[in-house]
Amino acid sequence: MATKTMASSSASYENFAPRSSTQRDRLARIAQLTAGPEAQAASSSSSRANSKDEDISFLIQAMSPNSLYNYKLGGARNNSSKEENKDEDDATEETTLFDDPEDEEEEEEDAYSSFLFHVSSTPTSSNDPATAAQHRSILRESRQISHQTTTSLQKCISASSCLQSHLSSATNLSGIILKRHSELLHHSGELSSACERLQQEEAVLSKHASDIGAPLQHYDSVDEMGVKVGVLFKEGGRVVVRGLAKVKVDSSEYVDLLDRIDDAMAFFGGDGGLSEGGKEYAKRSRVLHEAAIFLLKEAVVDRLKQTTRDIMSALSIPQKSLPADKLEASLIYTRFHGISSRSNSLLAILQKRASGEQKNMNSGGGFKYRELQEQCQSTYCTSRERLLKTSVRAHMDTLRNQHGLVGMTRLASVFLMRLCTIETALYLDFFGDNEPANQPTKQPQPPTSPANNKSSSTLDDEPFQQMLGSLCSFFHRTVRRGVVVLQDLDLLCQIVSVLREERATANANSNTRATARVISGVIEDAQERLIFCTQRLLQKEVILFRPTSQDLDYPNKLMGNNTADSNTAITTNTTDVGANTEGEDDAVQAQLRVYEAWFPPMRSVLRVLSKIFRVVEPRVFEDIALQAVQSCTKCLKEGSMTILQKQGLLHSDLFLVKHLLILREQLSPFDIQLRAVERQLDFSEAGKAVTRFLANQNRRIFSMSTENALVTLLREGVSVHEQSVDSKRDLEDALRSACNDFIEHASTTLAGPLVLFIQECKSGASSTTTTAVLKSQRFLSGDAVTSVLADTKAAMLKELGPLKMQMGVYLDSVPTQGILLKPVVRKITRHLDDAKRFVADTKDGQNGWDAPVREQVKLLMFDIETLVKEAGKIKLLPMSP
Repeated sequence: MATKTMASSSASYENFAPRSSTQRDRLARIAQLTAGPEAQAASSSSSRANSKDEDISFLIQAMSPNSLYNYKLGGARNNSSKEENKDEDDATEETTLFDDPEDEEEEEEDAYSSFLFHVSSTPTSSNDPATAAQHRSILRESRQISHQTTTSLQKCISASSCLQSHLSSATNLSGIILKRHSELLHHSGELSSACERLQQEEAVLSKHASDIGAPLQHYDSVDEMGVKVGVLFKEGGRVVVRGLAKVKVDSSEYVDLLDRIDDAMAFFGGDGGLSEGGKEYAKRSRVLHEAAIFLLKEAVVDRLKQTTRDIMSALSIPQKSLPADKLEASLIYTRFHGISSRSNSLLAILQKRASGEQKNMNSGGGFKYRELQEQCQSTYCTSRERLLKTSVRAHMDTLRNQHGLVGMTRLASVFLMRLCTIETALYLDFFGDNEPANQPTKQPQPPTSPANNKSSSTLDDEPFQQMLGSLCSFFHRTVRRGVVVLQDLDLLCQIVSVLREERATANANSNTRATARVISGVIEDAQERLIFCTQRLLQKEVILFRPTSQDLDYPNKLMGNNTADSNTAITTNTTDVGANTEGEDDAVQAQLRVYEAWFPPMRSVLRVLSKIFRVVEPRVFEDIALQAVQSCTKCLKEGSMTILQKQGLLHSDLFLVKHLLILREQLSPFDIQLRAVERQLDFSEAGKAVTRFLANQNRRIFSMSTENALVTLLREGVSVHEQSVDSKRDLEDALRSACNDFIEHASTTLAGPLVLFIQECKSGASSTTTTAVLKSQRFLSGDAVTSVLADTKAAMLKELGPLKMQMGVYLDSVPTQGILLKPVVRKITRHLDDAKRFVADTKDGQNGWDAPVREQVKLLMFDIETLVKEAGKIKLLPMSP
């Protein structure tokens, strides 16, 4: 029983209630903080004495006496005691894990006291003196450690108490500081509100003071500024004496003076001028304003006039003119550039007030400024026009005399664009918004910037644009005098083309818009003259054309052309290979001969339309082309009728087909519709309407309604007829009709007897009721049919060759010949099939039919079919180079 008790008392605390790693770390830190230097020395000596002392030192630091004791004894643990105390250890572990640090310290002290009790009460064995000595040394060491630990803990408790008292004092002090801070914020808010209230009161009082003193300021300004602008008021303001002004317009004092005068006029023009004294001072302020503006007018307007007179006197203008190459370097520009800087600064003052940016709108001061600004612009533009018009007019006349009308238009346009450019630069030097010279140059502004917009509005000033238009009008007058007498379409077209190019160049720059406007006027005049000459030419050469025998000498004109082409081809083949230039010339001459072989009205129409196509407006060109094509088609039809009387049907048809094809082909590049709506006034009912008007007693002439008699007369007596005209459609219809006529006539020429035979057969078939009667007709007898087929074969052999030759003469295109000849072949073939059908219905032994006759008819039909097939083949003839 004693052995069991001893074993259980010597068991380690860690074995039954092992601590967690966090608890062990916390206890180790507490041991290090509470251990004194003696304990550390004892620990180091014991570790050097024995390697097992490291474990003892660890257990002592962890304050686990049971473990230390068990480790030193090295006794065996009793398994039975483990089982008995297992439940208690588990409960102790759970309590230890959730206890706070103070409870853990108390438990450790109790464990240590229990450890000392067990050590003191453990009996030593007389048989093992070493163990007894070891027990005693352990006991001594434990006592020393206990004493050191107790001392350290007391010091820690004392320090923590002191720290707690200091923390309490700091907490109280922070509470006092927070309370004082809140009081300070409250007082500062009150002070801020009071300060704001005082500032508002100060602003109100200052405003009241300024309002009270404002009228007196304007009265004082009127009294003080009279001497500065050279105006004295005597006898109570009833007498105004003008003298020399003391202020200079170039100084800043003049700007301040204008501001004060404007403010005074605005004040006295409002409520300040209601009193008797206010009315008097309003009158004086207007007098001062007029005097100040007069100083500005004298500095700008009079200076411009005087400079103009000096230049005209020095250069003897307008008696003499300056050459164009010396114009820019003359006094006309140098003297004006010399006064531009000062004038620009003064005009800037004027422009700001005229645009309403100053406080001078209440009493009409802005109107005075705008009036003076317009006077300055008018004076400047008049002066520039007087100086330049003589030289510009003389230069226009010189260019026309030296270079002709076409060359003059280009050179004069370039000169005017240059003149407008330098005049625009000079005008901007006077009236533009120029930057001061002492400021650094800024980066170029975008086109949409306000500065560029202001400059553009300056260029749009009406007096300046009128001045440029007046200078450029000399070009218009000079060109117009030459254009109105021109009758050559080529020269007129060249003039319009050159002017269009120059107008595009002038429109590309905003400085030369005046030149572009004048050039547009010249273009309109030239186009009007061109249209007049075109209509006159078409009237003479197309509408009123009367062809001669030489003009309608077809096909001789074409055959002569083809002969010339053949001779040219032979000559070209026999020449040397190096004669390329001569070959090209021969080709051009051959093309010209083909062109000359055309019918004169059509040649004139195509020549005129090709010239004016790009130099007149599209609508105008289409209208001219519409009338020209109608007249040309009519002339071609009349010419074909004349050829019909002289040469026959085929020549007439081929002539019309040839020229209509050429006309359609030459009109296609123009890409025009050739459509129009013609409106005509119809007065056929005018007589009846007038009769009803006179017979009506209640006419209501002065009635403002639809029942008015005059309105009724116009509505009933005059009507408008509209008719749609499509020349392209008419041209196609005429070509289609001509081709159909040629096909019909060619078929009749080649197979006339066969065509008549088929017509008789069809006529007889429609008139008779039975087939037997038709078979007994004389035209269906064997001899008659044989004769018809023989005549048809003879006609085809005779006429087929000449027909192909005529088609080759009139139509240069082989595919066109084939297109025209195929319908002829199909028509003859169809007639031949009809003949076969009618012959097949006959019987031998009747109406002269027997086997030999039928065999002869079949042979003739086969021969005709062979000829027809050969007629459909058009061989390509060799073309001359």
